[in-house]
Amino acid sequence: MEPKKKALGRGLEQLFANNVIDFDNYEKEIVNENKNDIVEIALDEIRSNPHQPRKTFNEDSLNELAQSIKEFGIVEPIIVKKSIKGYELVAGERRCKAAKIAGLTKIPAVIKDFTDEEMMEIALIENIQREDLNAIDEAKSVLNIINLKGFTQEEFATKFGKSRSYITNLLGLLNLPENIQDMVVSKTLTPSHARVLSKLDDKDQIDTLARRVIKENLNVRELEKLVTEKDIVKRMPILKSDNVDRNKYRIYERVISDKVGNPVHISKNKLEIVFDSTKDLERIMEILNINISEE
Repeated sequence: MEPKKKALGRGLEQLFANNVIDFDNYEKEIVNENKNDIVEIALDEIRSNPHQPRKTFNEDSLNELAQSIKEFGIVEPIIVKKSIKGYELVAGERRCKAAKIAGLTKIPAVIKDFTDEEMMEIALIENIQREDLNAIDEAKSVLNIINLKGFTQEEFATKFGKSRSYITNLLGLLNLPENIQDMVVSKTLTPSHARVLSKLDDKDQIDTLARRVIKENLNVRELEKLVTEKDIVKRMPILKSDNVDRNKYRIYERVISDKVGNPVHISKNKLEIVFDSTKDLERIMEILNINISEE
């Protein structure tokens, strides 16, 4: 058993050593290598990965997945680790939750042995590369991996196909007071509003502005105008421009950048979106809901 365990560890280290980390392929490789050993496990014998940082799941997304499971079954087996009582989930928590909603009592699984550190790393990677993760949980996962692996923000951004500015803005959310972070998790406050507030230093002012956003239904541009007032204490400088058009462009740049997660520049009637790779460009196209059919 021990050599097998070490080989698995090397596989995980190899995943981190790649220029771009792709958890989907890593998970598929594990399943393919053990496709003859897939077993059915009772859902009530499976507990969440104890290192799972995600606390919330999108109910609409889970219900959609549950409906798909009712129609087509579980397409991809989950991965679990044998524990003293039952199993600990390594990958596939959304599938487990959706399977329960769909009325299943068992689920196909691959049983593998992982160390506690590997369990933590896998949970963090899976979260970051999954959709429907709220911005606060994503930020915590990013910070945990950066601390765990000793990555710089630039290195992390490259490995996960994100822009440096996206990671910087995301981690800035963790500077917000806990009650404001809770607003983001509950979707009372949008991540774009929260990013503006994360530039401020005074907790009382942050709380006051957050409540104004909710009460007055302020958009991001209106909030940015408020935080440029002189009596607002800034954590980071928010520059004013004497040129009205340039000031407006900066606001547009920030809003679009928050939307796509990449640097945006507007000048001379041109809109420029900076991207790191083809994969990053495809991600931006998906966010903008632009589909290009290849013939």
